[in-house]
Amino acid sequence: MKLARIGAIGEERPAVFITDDTYVDLSDVVTEYDEAFFAGGGIERIRPVVDQRVQSGDVHLLLCQRIGAPIARPHQIICVGLNYSDHAAETGQAVPAEPILFTKSPNTLVGPNDDVRIPRGSTKPDWEVELGIVIGERASYLASPEQARDCIAGWVVVNDVSERAFQLDRGGQWLKGKSAETFNPVGPWLVTQDEVADVLALGMRLDVNGVRRQDGSTSRMIFDPYFIVHYISQFLVLEPGDLINTGTPPGVGMGFQPPIWLQPGDVIELEIDALGSQRQTVLAPR
Repeated sequence: MKLARIGAIGEERPAVFITDDTYVDLSDVVTEYDEAFFAGGGIERIRPVVDQRVQSGDVHLLLCQRIGAPIARPHQIICVGLNYSDHAAETGQAVPAEPILFTKSPNTLVGPNDDVRIPRGSTKPDWEVELGIVIGERASYLASPEQARDCIAGWVVVNDVSERAFQLDRGGQWLKGKSAETFNPVGPWLVTQDEVADVLALGMRLDVNGVRRQDGSTSRMIFDPYFIVHYISQFLVLEPGDLINTGTPPGVGMGFQPPIWLQPGDVIELEIDALGSQRQTVLAPR
């Protein structure tokens, strides 16, 4: 299934997309795609409802409605740095022996087509197309990567927007360069595991103003999603609805010579095979 939330900011309704522009409204069945939904087996609970409504023709056209992030604000957003060998090479850094972990403020979460706003004092805003993992059940001290499979609700497209000067030039705190408002567009859908034949064979692309900047594949991950969930669970508790950004392929702005930074008015378009596409316009600081 493709879980989504449709509506104005703060008024999103749970839905399941049937095609790219048709959906089943579940707002009378599900309050929100949040911790309680995932922890309570919500995905399996809504399957027969969706099937019945599709069969009866109770399907709606998206038309011009806004698509929000497919999950409500998570407890935490955890990110993996330098998780593609070719991206590590473009930044001049060694391939890590273990996953590099950092957090991103949960209130960075926005819809897939919402505007991205450059923060005040920014000089090096950058883009990153990433595969996101949504946690489906509480995970702590998992015994193996295989066990981690059962803790994953599904996959999402993420733009891990970054401010490199804040991240790298202001004391080495990655959190500062990752947590400005609007810095985590997610969606359009949460695609459940059964919809993706091989999560390690997905093409990933990102364009800025129509120019291809990133063209990679999840096959180049150093640490795969199941290992990542297992690994993180050894250090902290993952809650249902949490989001993990798993790293980006090469082609980020800071990897060019000279670097290319986002500017007000730029349009970012990104997609991952089987998971959908996003489009954001970059806004000037407030």
